[in-house]
Amino acid sequence: MRGRKALVAGAGGIGAAVPAGLARAGARVVVADVDEDRLESLAADVPGISPLAADLTSPEGCRSCVGEAASLLGGLDVFVHAVGVNDRRPVLETPDELWRDVVRINLDSAFWTGKAAGALMVEAGHGRIVYLSSVSGLLAHADHAPYAATKGGVNQLCRVMAREWAASGVTVNAVAPGYTETGLTRGHLDRDGVRESLTALVPAGRLGTVEDLVGPIVFLCSAQASFVTGHVLYVDGGRTLV
Repeated sequence: MRGRKALVAGAGGIGAAVPAGLARAGARVVVADVDEDRLESLAADVPGISPLAADLTSPEGCRSCVGEAASLLGGLDVFVHAVGVNDRRPVLETPDELWRDVVRINLDSAFWTGKAAGALMVEAGHGRIVYLSSVSGLLAHADHAPYAATKGGVNQLCRVMAREWAASGVTVNAVAPGYTETGLTRGHLDRDGVRESLTALVPAGRLGTVEDLVGPIVFLCSAQASFVTGHVLYVDGGRTLV
């Protein structure tokens, strides 16, 4: 990873831990997020990363973000998409606009940024793309319809990109976390009985941490994963086994 040029889209939750892992492995890292305060906090905590304010809810914003990051880095070897939102409510209580918002943020941005990053990597003849998916892309969790649909879509998007770009030296994979405690999920987990009920579903007997995800992501971004592509790696303590 030493000297690799990496862009991480999303500076919250798991995305906040990934830049440090890539930097420790020797990569030069740009982190993009719409929240400038979050970027400033992350840059203060992780020396050497470059923050990039970007709105990824439009194709133009996504292309601009990838292009600016590549310009800052002098190229692009690694792209990690860690953008995602969730809103837990039943299907019959999900407004049309909420559906559109979740799809635009989670899935549309994955397509637009991945397409832009892939174009640069295919031309260069090498590259690593990793998407943050979720066990919700496989399991039928109640009250997760828009989120689950977008994560299932990310899984298939990853597989099609991997199929199309494999001969160009570009790998595309996804990491699907199980129930993971982050700053973004803590409020939900702290509700009465939620943490205990979710932990009971995990054979490992605990919830995941962001550090549980960093190693697998860094591996998929590395030279050691050059023959791994189109794979959805479940990092879930065995949740998808039961």
